[in-house]
Amino acid sequence: MKIKKFFSGMMTLSILLTGCASTGERNASRLQLIKKRNSLICGVSGKIPGFSFLETDGTYQGLDIDICKAFAAAFIGDSKRVQYRPLTAAERFTAVRTGEIDLLSRNTTFNLSRDSIGGNGLTFAPVIFHDGQGLMVKRNSRINTIESLANKSICVGSGTTTEQNINDAFEAISLPYTPIKYQDLNQVVAGYLQGRCSAMTSDRSQLAAARSGFPKPEDHIILNDILSKEPLAPASSGGDQKLSDAMRWVIFSLISAEEQGITKGNIKEKLQIAQNNPQMKSLRRFLGVEGDLGEKIGLANDFVVKVISSTGNYGEIYNRHLGINSEVPIPRGLNKLYNKGGVQIAPPFK
Repeated sequence: MKIKKFFSGMMTLSILLTGCASTGERNASRLQLIKKRNSLICGVSGKIPGFSFLETDGTYQGLDIDICKAFAAAFIGDSKRVQYRPLTAAERFTAVRTGEIDLLSRNTTFNLSRDSIGGNGLTFAPVIFHDGQGLMVKRNSRINTIESLANKSICVGSGTTTEQNINDAFEAISLPYTPIKYQDLNQVVAGYLQGRCSAMTSDRSQLAAARSGFPKPEDHIILNDILSKEPLAPASSGGDQKLSDAMRWVIFSLISAEEQGITKGNIKEKLQIAQNNPQMKSLRRFLGVEGDLGEKIGLANDFVVKVISSTGNYGEIYNRHLGINSEVPIPRGLNKLYNKGGVQIAPPFK
């Protein structure tokens, strides 16, 4: 009888321990691994000027790159502790799923199939660039509308929403065309410039970025036709709420800082004002002077200060890489703040 009780007790203990281990595994977050490693592995393109581009000096530059830096500043306190992993469109989701990267900041469209557990199983952060798919043709081609492309060939990246969108758009108006498919944007551009197709299609931002590097950019035009809406956003593996919460509020902090006029240049002054004025509750919470908003998402309470000190606010990042004086000037349009005619808005930090 004692032996039976002993084995029964051991089995119960084993079940309890197994349950604890499973719970621990389920609660484990990539955020803890990033902190322990003391570096962030960020999946990027590396081939799109203005968004993520590998410069001749070996550094990465662009809006997507600064988003990686903002995450690193918030997660581990150092925006320089980032390992950039260049990925093709076909490779990016596998890299997230297998854990090759911590997160993706690679001009990726937020849609149902990618966000759902029955699809790619990603969790998206807030949209950092509202875009739309377009078409680029040679100025002397006499092509000026989508209808002018009937029975023409179009260069497109395979394995992207771009491929599906153009097929949907042309099928909707019963317009025949021939897709010429390539693995990445550089190949699409090369095919287009070599005359293998009458037009190339991609997000309008990517078309503008590609055109900026052409020998004669003025010889190419982007048609007015917009084939889709393309909200581009960073993404992480689905089911990891701790990491996705942290990512979400880092993006919102960039937008909220712009709303409040907090910049890289005045963040120290704003912090001092918050510290010296106990009645400024909202600013004190936002900058982590009081409260525990950072702790609620697994970050330091002053994570906003770390982020803005490193990259500046959303508007500063945008202007640096896509502003009127940048190499790839793209009007902000929908990417303006909500009170400036755009749609970018951050929920309250409370």
